[in-house]
Amino acid sequence: MKMLQAYRFALDPNSAQLAGLRRHAGAARFAYNWGLARVKAALAQRDAEQSYGLTGDALTPVPWTLPALRLAWNAAKHRVAPWWAECSKEAFSAGLDQLARGLKNVTDSRKGKRKGRRVGFPRFKKRGKARDSFRYTTGAYGPAEDRQVKL
Repeated sequence: MKMLQAYRFALDPNSAQLAGLRRHAGAARFAYNWGLARVKAALAQRDAEQSYGLTGDALTPVPWTLPALRLAWNAAKHRVAPWWAECSKEAFSAGLDQLARGLKNVTDSRKGKRKGRRVGFPRFKKRGKARDSFRYTTGAYGPAEDRQVKL
């Protein structure tokens, strides 16, 4: 049986590396806010459609899950973020993943599947107020010539 060992490192990036990290955190925040705006617009559209008597499959679909959000992002990224190629796809995926987790927590909370107090609907993230963060699930980030640490 293999034992998994984890290490925690404190990063000390130079100014260029710090700018890259901030760019990626901003990309994650942008994708999160874009997805949240998309979800809210779809919910508002559904409410309007229901007031006209539409039901079932005739209603506008709401991108509530990570695969649905990624599909919508990939269709719109060239239009809404022409600079998207400057950052790793993982940064955008991390923002959409945070949103999908938040939406799932709202659903689970309302259905009683989640312990604790009721969870509110996700809010937009504001630069300087929200914690700058992003995650990597695949790939690597860092200069090609640096062999010591790769994120």
